[in-house]
Amino acid sequence: MKNLPIGIQSFEDLRSTGCLYVDKTEGIYRLISSGKVYFLSRPRRFGKSLLVSTMEAIFKGKKELFEGLYIYDKWDWSQQFPVIRIDWTQISHATPDEMKVNMIGYLKEIAQKYRVSLSAQSIPDCFRELITSLYEQTGKKVVILIDEYDSPITDHLFDSHMDDIRKAMHDFYRVMKGADEYLRFIFLTGVSKFSGLSVFSALNNLDDITLDRSYASICGYTQAELENNFADYIAKAAQENEMSGNELLEEIKLWYNGYSWDGKTSVYNPFSTLSFFKKCQFDNYWFRTGTPTFLVELLKKRNKLSPVLEAMDADSSAFESYDPANLSEIPLLFQTGYLTIKRRTAIRTQTLYTLGIPNSEVRISFYKHLFTAYSKYPVEQLSSLVLNVQEQIHNGDASGLERNLTMLLANIPYKLQVKNEAYYHSLFLLLMKIMGFDIQGEILTSVGRIDAVWRQPGLTVVAEVKYHHKKKIGTLLDEAMKQIRDRRYYEAYLDRKVRLLAVAFTGKTVKCKLEEADCS
Repeated sequence: MKNLPIGIQSFEDLRSTGCLYVDKTEGIYRLISSGKVYFLSRPRRFGKSLLVSTMEAIFKGKKELFEGLYIYDKWDWSQQFPVIRIDWTQISHATPDEMKVNMIGYLKEIAQKYRVSLSAQSIPDCFRELITSLYEQTGKKVVILIDEYDSPITDHLFDSHMDDIRKAMHDFYRVMKGADEYLRFIFLTGVSKFSGLSVFSALNNLDDITLDRSYASICGYTQAELENNFADYIAKAAQENEMSGNELLEEIKLWYNGYSWDGKTSVYNPFSTLSFFKKCQFDNYWFRTGTPTFLVELLKKRNKLSPVLEAMDADSSAFESYDPANLSEIPLLFQTGYLTIKRRTAIRTQTLYTLGIPNSEVRISFYKHLFTAYSKYPVEQLSSLVLNVQEQIHNGDASGLERNLTMLLANIPYKLQVKNEAYYHSLFLLLMKIMGFDIQGEILTSVGRIDAVWRQPGLTVVAEVKYHHKKKIGTLLDEAMKQIRDRRYYEAYLDRKVRLLAVAFTGKTVKCKLEEADCS
């Protein structure tokens, strides 16, 4: 078996050491043959750097690295171009001054490789001088490849350097428009599409291919690519997990597939997939490399959990660039990979996108961290709690469920408690989601809105959650159960056993009542 390229972002290193490479050069060939200025957004650790490195090797004419790949006999390898490749994650930018010093040094290192000297003293002037000097020295138009273009912005979203960093990057990217006559190809990658940077306003011919169906699988692995390239690893993992090959493929699909940028083509997370084949163990590999603390806190602060609790519809404005000073949770969740496009529907002249969490890895991990943010309950202890609550609901153990919910509430500092029913409703839904229940929240009926419904083999649970900071908790509990029964919320689910769950909160006090539905 070929070695797995875990952590290898250099195409030349990958090919020269004989590592496994999933051929993406057909899409790259279409890209570099049909246009000039492109932008692609994908989440972190999704193969963007390897994509950029592959383009660099093509433009530099390294034909020997591409033997056996799609592009090998299609590209004109006699055409070699000077390449300016910039990876913003490799340029220290803790402060604006530090960014200036290190960026100028970075550009001068590129110049030295082409035996060119730079004398400019500012970042934009240095960049401009590098472009024109390479063109004059080689007689060839310059290729610019920029990886993680937004890294300095995302690293300073919430600090005092934000405005200065943004202005410096605006001035830097504006250079490319003025240098158009010297440029052969421009490609930028990043996670987020921010407004306020000239990369999107000054480069008016920039083609954003993030949602383009032609490039939906340019990063990540399709099902066919997974089965064709990893057959030996699939067989090995199936044996170690005591599964058949088909059973293993279904499980891998549930855990690591599900990402889509066109609502049709679904791809696997490459980092998690490679990590799984290395260890033959299902785990949250991608999520663990960068727990989204600021995202979790943003959702908790705004108490807007519906985007991650259930599928939602959005129009194209959800994917437009946005101001980093006024963050919106929907594009942020989508661009960072915690939401993906489940379906794309054309309605007359508009397109509607259905968004949802991509797979089990993201769902389980994200819910656990959200729940911990709400309850302050240690994330590493949630697994045993989940098993307890599952058993209590299945057995109709209301007092046991009360004990667990009380224990969770005890971990919430008083200053974090919100005197709002929506807060406790969100907390309860999160707990049910963590446990793997297929739960739906806020279901509208002809007689009212059901707080939550979920199904499990042979059983449907219909729940009503009540909160009041002054009412007696027994009164609240009776009101919750009475509402379920009076409005007969359970009628649509009587094809199986139905259990009614009333939950009442008053501060840190919680009571539960579990009853069977009246089928008469």
